[in-house]
Amino acid sequence: MHKKNKVIHKRLKEVAGFLAGDHTWLREVLHPANDGLELPYSLAHARLERGTASLPHRLQKSDEAYFFLKGEGVLHIDEKKISVQAGDVALVPAGALQYLDNTGQGQLAFLCIVSPPWSVEDEAIEERQH
Repeated sequence: MHKKNKVIHKRLKEVAGFLAGDHTWLREVLHPANDGLELPYSLAHARLERGTASLPHRLQKSDEAYFFLKGEGVLHIDEKKISVQAGDVALVPAGALQYLDNTGQGQLAFLCIVSPPWSVEDEAIEERQH
């Protein structure tokens, strides 16, 4: 039996933020486990301050789509380097090593859509290799 979802409305400034394991500042905007919803994805708002980067990590079972809202950066997916800016979308397939460098003059802000929904058990943080 399909459970009917409820209407949800949130203001970003009212959603608690935290420093995620990959060192991005994150706000879980919609998550089935947190909001009592039946969704095949989770949605988070993330940001990196000027001159910072997330830690290399893999989502082992989940695909992750990024929608960039503000700023400029370089998204590293396995051996690829992709320049990103506001208005860009990128998909990181499950299992790919990924991290993001903020190369712009200000904050880099983006949405993360993770399917199946993000879980701490699915994320593996790796050592940065330079």
